[in-house]
Amino acid sequence: MFNLFLAVFPEIFLINATFILLIHGVIFSTSKKYDYPPLVSNVGWLGLLSVLITLLLLAAGAPLLTIAHLFWNNFFKRDNFTYFCQILLLLSTAGTISMCFDFFEQERFDAFEFIVLILLSTCSMLFMISAYDLIAMYLAIELQSLCFYVIAASKRKSEFSTEAGLKYLILGAFSSGILLFGCSMIYGSTGATHFDQLAKILTGYEITGVRSSGIFMGILFIAVGFLFKITAVPFHMWAPDIYEGSPTPVTAFFSIAPKISIFANILRVFIYGSYGATLQQIFFFCSIASMILGALAAMAQTKVKRLLAYSSIGHVGYICIGFSCGTIEGIQSLLIGLFIYALMTIDAFAIVLALRQTRVKYIADLGALAKTNPILAITFSITMFSYAGIPPLAGFCSKFYLFFAALGCGAYFLASVGVVTSVIGCFYYIRLVKRMFFDTPRTWILYEPMDRDKSLLLAMTSSFITLFFLYPSPLFSVTHQMALSLYL
Repeated sequence: MFNLFLAVFPEIFLINATFILLIHGVIFSTSKKYDYPPLVSNVGWLGLLSVLITLLLLAAGAPLLTIAHLFWNNFFKRDNFTYFCQILLLLSTAGTISMCFDFFEQERFDAFEFIVLILLSTCSMLFMISAYDLIAMYLAIELQSLCFYVIAASKRKSEFSTEAGLKYLILGAFSSGILLFGCSMIYGSTGATHFDQLAKILTGYEITGVRSSGIFMGILFIAVGFLFKITAVPFHMWAPDIYEGSPTPVTAFFSIAPKISIFANILRVFIYGSYGATLQQIFFFCSIASMILGALAAMAQTKVKRLLAYSSIGHVGYICIGFSCGTIEGIQSLLIGLFIYALMTIDAFAIVLALRQTRVKYIADLGALAKTNPILAITFSITMFSYAGIPPLAGFCSKFYLFFAALGCGAYFLASVGVVTSVIGCFYYIRLVKRMFFDTPRTWILYEPMDRDKSLLLAMTSSFITLFFLYPSPLFSVTHQMALSLYL
């Protein structure tokens, strides 16, 4: 019993810390005695501390992972896969919070609830990753979505932010409905919601007859709900508008955190239980469509955040290659791709936030950045080259493993589309670099120096992206353990 409590202790701690921060914020921000102080930075630092303590508690619970634990009425599972996905999620949340502080000062943003909602959605994503039952999974996704709708509209004075929140609410509710409909169809056809029971029922199951059409439709609807949440084509239409309208730290959070948790759910639900030719074809198509649309639509963009939104759609296409393979190598390459994508995205958005001080919105505003702030220009160039997949940077390594996994399972067409779209993607990534180094702007912008939090964050992520090729084996062994623990 004590072991089970320890297994879920990080989540319990984070939920309690979030509620304490909420109470702290409500009491002090409405206190006349303290002259109604703006508490957002205070709550932000405490929130960052809570996330780091949760990380330590997770790491301390590692010795319990010699066997996989099922706990809380078999609703949740704790194994190597859950453990490493949760660590990646907490790292990306810590990265997002640490790049917010300067933004709060610049924008005079004083809603401390912003940090509380980010922590609450992180709690729900931790539960999502360890969910081992359709009901637990859906409830966690719903809590995460509710937090996201509010965060997207958190910049109250901006009509773009309000529009983003409203669009996200309407379309997100639609996708949650589709997901729940799929879960209910599977429950109606099989009488089971637990992944173990579903795996026993569906393994080697032929999709024929009336009962099986319910199972088939259920799996299809769940797949559509998931693809919508990870912004895969053709369910991507909401992403560019919401990414552009939301405050920049929120866009960074949306680009990374939900993708980690939803991919973990996709692997749990489909690889373990119901992976078949139909699912493979769906993901095969979505992967190809996402890569092509991400590459072609990004070429026409003039705004930096929209460019990053389409780039994110393209990267989801690359990561889906790993799932389309359905092999252990495919899943391992998916996890490597996800880890490197999270780091590159934190890096890119930290730089965009550093440039937002001087209101850089369009790609044309980046002109001559190399002359006014050469170190920032070099860092941004490294990130863009890594996005483009130019060796020896980390982005190249992730694409290399994904394409090799596709070749290994005979998906030659998938790998060739990936290579072609990578080459097309080089055009708009390198165009950004050309703007920074070789163009003269219409109006010269003097860039202020970056604050310490973001510079530390950039130093860590950039050095990882640059030096990953020297010693990739730790990430290899970790992702291999994760992929194996899905099957065992």
